This record gives sequence, structure tokens and C-alpha cells, in this order.
Amino acid sequence: MMILHLIYVVLFTILAVLAIGNLLRSLIHVSMESQYPPKRPAPHPELLDAAGNPVDEPLLVLRSVDLEAARQQLDQLYDEDGES
Repeated sequence: MMILHLIYVVLFTILAVLAIGNLLRSLIHVSMESQYPPKRPAPHPELLDAAGNPVDEPLLVLRSVDLEAARQQLDQLYDEDGES
């Protein structure tokens, strides 16, 4: 029974040393990252023109339509599809 206790203590010590080592490596890594300014991410390719410069135009335009006009447009679309 004494052997099991000894194995338990040895395994627990190994795990504790590994955990503390991992903690110290993480702290060092985080402190190294905080010393350098963050890198600016590259923009998405669809936001660049052919020369690689960022586009300077509206990317999404929303038009406000009242409810009655929207219903009329939908009715026209479905009436045209039904006749074909």
C-alpha cells in the first residue's frame, strides 16, 4: 500500500511541475506579445481595387421603400412570373 502512495506523490509532483512550467511559459509569451504593437490585419481582397488600394465607395446602399410600393413591386414580379 505504501508503493501506491509513493506513486501518487511522484505523479502529482510531475503534474504540478508541468503545470507550473506551462504557466510560466504562457506568462512569458504574453509579456513578449504586449511589448510589440499589434499587427494591422490585411483587408479582405474584395475591399481592394485592381491596383491593391482600398476602394473608396459605399459598399452597401439601402433604399427605403414604403410598404405599399413594396407590395406593388412584389405583385408585379409574381404576376409577370405567373403569365410566362
